[in-house]
Amino acid sequence: MAVFPWHSRNRNYKAEFASCRLEAVPLEFGDYHPLKPITVTESKTKKVSRKGSTSSTSSSSSSSVVDPLSSVLDGTDPLSMFAATAEPAATDSSRKRRDRDENSIVGSDFEPWASKRGEILARYTTTEKLSINLFMGSEKGKAGTATSAMSEKVRTRLEELDDFEEGSQKELLNLTQQDYVNRIEELNQSLKDAWASDQKVKALKIVIQCSKLLSDTSVIQFYPSKFVLITDILDTFGKLVYERIFSMCVDNRSVLPDHFSPENVNDTAKETCLNWFFKIASIRELIPRFYVEASILKCNKFLSKTGISECLPRLTCMIRGIGDPLVSVYARAYLCRVGMEVAPHLKESLNKNFFDFLLTFKQIHGDTVQNQLVVQGVELPSYLPLYSPAMDWIFQCISYHAPEALLTEMMERCKKLGNNALLLNSVMSAFRAEFIATRSMDFIGMIKECDESGFPKHLLFRSLGLNLALADPPEGDRLQILNEAWKVITKLKNPQDYINCAEVWVEYTCKHFTKREVNTVLADVIKHMTPDRAFEDSYPQLQSIIKKVIAHFHDFSVLFSVEKFLPFLDMFQKESVRVEVCKCIMEVFIKHQQEPTKDPVILNALLHVCKTMHDSVNALTLEDEKRLLAYLINGFIKMVSFGRDFEQQLSFYVEARSMFCNLEPVLVQLIHSVNRLAMETRKVMKGNHSRKTAAFVRACVAYCFITIPSLVSIFTRLNLYLHSGQVALANQCLSQADAFFKAAISLIPEVPKMINIDGKMRPSESFLLEFLCNFFSTLLIVPDHPEHGVLFLVRELLNVIQDYTWEDNGDDKIRIYTCVLHLLSAMSQETYLYHIDKVDSNDSLYGGDSKFLAENNKLCETVMAQILEHLKTLAKDEALKRQSSLGLSFFNSILAHGDLRNNRLNQLSVNLWHLAQRHGCADTRTMVKTLEYIKKRSKQPDMGHLTELALRLPLQTRT
Repeated sequence: MAVFPWHSRNRNYKAEFASCRLEAVPLEFGDYHPLKPITVTESKTKKVSRKGSTSSTSSSSSSSVVDPLSSVLDGTDPLSMFAATAEPAATDSSRKRRDRDENSIVGSDFEPWASKRGEILARYTTTEKLSINLFMGSEKGKAGTATSAMSEKVRTRLEELDDFEEGSQKELLNLTQQDYVNRIEELNQSLKDAWASDQKVKALKIVIQCSKLLSDTSVIQFYPSKFVLITDILDTFGKLVYERIFSMCVDNRSVLPDHFSPENVNDTAKETCLNWFFKIASIRELIPRFYVEASILKCNKFLSKTGISECLPRLTCMIRGIGDPLVSVYARAYLCRVGMEVAPHLKESLNKNFFDFLLTFKQIHGDTVQNQLVVQGVELPSYLPLYSPAMDWIFQCISYHAPEALLTEMMERCKKLGNNALLLNSVMSAFRAEFIATRSMDFIGMIKECDESGFPKHLLFRSLGLNLALADPPEGDRLQILNEAWKVITKLKNPQDYINCAEVWVEYTCKHFTKREVNTVLADVIKHMTPDRAFEDSYPQLQSIIKKVIAHFHDFSVLFSVEKFLPFLDMFQKESVRVEVCKCIMEVFIKHQQEPTKDPVILNALLHVCKTMHDSVNALTLEDEKRLLAYLINGFIKMVSFGRDFEQQLSFYVEARSMFCNLEPVLVQLIHSVNRLAMETRKVMKGNHSRKTAAFVRACVAYCFITIPSLVSIFTRLNLYLHSGQVALANQCLSQADAFFKAAISLIPEVPKMINIDGKMRPSESFLLEFLCNFFSTLLIVPDHPEHGVLFLVRELLNVIQDYTWEDNGDDKIRIYTCVLHLLSAMSQETYLYHIDKVDSNDSLYGGDSKFLAENNKLCETVMAQILEHLKTLAKDEALKRQSSLGLSFFNSILAHGDLRNNRLNQLSVNLWHLAQRHGCADTRTMVKTLEYIKKRSKQPDMGHLTELALRLPLQTRT
């Protein structure tokens, strides 16, 4: 192809805007609007026999929106039909719904046992050796005996149970706690495996064996955790038995309703259920018999409506036969647990269980227990807390939704008993916080009267504090309550005991008192935790104190005026903990600080906090962690404002840059903030800078120019160079703007082929194309430097684009050249499309000078030659589609920006039209639309030459 000269067409931008503007059509309020709600009128020609309907046969208007899809289907939704046909088989979902309905009396405000399980296992541990009896299963009773006669099967199973009673088990000694837990988990899995293989007797043996372990208190400190592990197995067994019997009630013809009665249960299921109860009744020892029967208590529903209500009192009486008070109280806890799951409405039996416990409470301080503790070398203060999980659970079950009179009676009964600190603690742990808070002074009086030797008073005050954090005591008692509690807490010598109490009461202090009282409490904590570096063992509690303080003091000027707050932070010597605390502080600041601040107290304190977070970053820090820290620091930077004192603002940004140089997102934020500061200065001065503001703006520009090279991400640098150059240009800093643009141009050759985007490597050319398009838009208004040639920045950029190594199979280079052509065409106009106030662009400097236009056209011809040369290289089979697409794109560029009255340019456009359609690769619809557009434009003034062009542009079919 020959070289074609370029002639840009003259543009009248105002006229073009006017012609492109949409026609304004007046809209009356009654007309349709897309955001206006639709009112659908539904005509009813026949009476609809729908439940609850009162409509007559006459037509009516409805404002409700009718679903068009439902109306088409006439109510026969295929998915609903499928679900309806599948319902009889959906036994699992119906069972879940049934369980949910049964437990509906227990609301979400009832703390479930599952939430306590982990805490118990973590708290009650031991280093002593444990023992366990493992069941050595025989081959009898497996599924293979199913072919024998029923009487033989029953006899075999009875023999197996006798065999178990006689000791078909093996004792494992000297197990560590973890070994013990592993063995229990193995037994749980063995239970499931035996059940799955239809070895029901073996499953029962495993459950009996596990239940027997609950009578063993040889390692007494571990008993609460042992109870949790064993009852997990019992729960599994109870669920398996219930589901087995329930499945026998379901056949192909019927499904057991959600709230079934014994009359709905068939005889086979009832007989199987009775067999299970008979087997359990034959267990000789009391403890396994009690636990196994309690685990299948729910199965009574299959036999009788009153089965559960009759069994609960009997099981309560069975517990009276357990001599060890610790074993006994946990048995009561299990019965309450099962009772709340199966029949939470039967509170009378649960209340009887509680009052039974009160009658036997004095056994805890009896000689038998004392002798046992001497043998095991356990002190009473260590022994009594073992009761807490069971007693707390019993009290929680009894007090749930209980009337005020019952709670008062329970409290009075506990008050009358001697050595009642343990009971008092459980009352405060389980009763409603409002009940405790309104009687706070009564409870403080009872705590004072308690014997210190058995159950420490500081634990009682801790329990009271937990309630007062949830509910408010009478206003007149608040200060007295704090004084009484803190008298006891501050006298504690053990740092761990002290901090466990102080942590709870800090929240009460923050909630009801001023910074003066909070400061006193923090000072006391520092005094107790500093000696012997005791704080190193209590970081979780100290963190909790900080979180509670900042949760109640959202005004950071008040928070940092608390004298002991920063010294309190100094106790966090471990770096990881200190950083976590700093993150908590910054999260609260970002969330609650509404107005920008310049308070020096806040700034100094938070700069220290942010510096701590920044200095924790090292080579091993994860990217997510860096992102979070940068987000928090940026949140702080955005909230700092010195108002009209712009110099002080810039000084702050300079200091921040020196402090946070290792976090790139923070440096990026600082550059944006300084650029914004420069633009605010321009706004205040209304574009007319004084000598002082001009110097200040240049200082801002210099800040950005110095900071950008320290960034790692190359596209971040490119975009910031462009953005900062635009800011410099807007503030009439022309030489500084040129420096930014030159820096950006010199950086382009360093752009790699692939860049990392969110952890994945992506080709960079599309990002470079986007950047250059933005750059071209800016270059339109950048005036030429008097000491350099015409369009020196454009020439430098074209040289860089030419030398850059582009993808062999890509067309981005040509797309960029097309954009350059658009830029040069815009530069040749007498008046540019847009300007910057008080900056003379080349249209003003050159005033349509012929030499300038000649240089511009030369550049256009050079760019055109590059585009045409590339189109020639695409004349290969695999590249024909690309050639067609690029040819049409170039044609559109000439149509939009070129002067087609020039014959050679006109001929070039015709050649490109034919090239786009050659080989049938063009989209016919696009070609038709383009031709229609040309014909439409030809009717505009001074566009008559397009009529002739349209006649020379034939449409070709693919064939």
